[in-house]
Amino acid sequence: MSTLYTSTVHVGKVAGVHRRATLPTGDTMEMGVHGAIARHYKLDAVSPLPLPVDYIVAATAG
Repeated sequence: MSTLYTSTVHVGKVAGVHRRATLPTGDTMEMGVHGAIARHYKLDAVSPLPLPVDYIVAATAG
């Protein structure tokens, strides 16, 4: 089996649960937690940001 694609996205920690992903194009995406997940982990003081899975769902849905 050969490799079809290798991702070159860089994900780095900004602070706490805040992450920044940098795409090969130079565009960035901010990721973190929000809603029920933030409440579950008692992170209500955190600025709400999309979860990484939010981006996956959006990309899959088109």
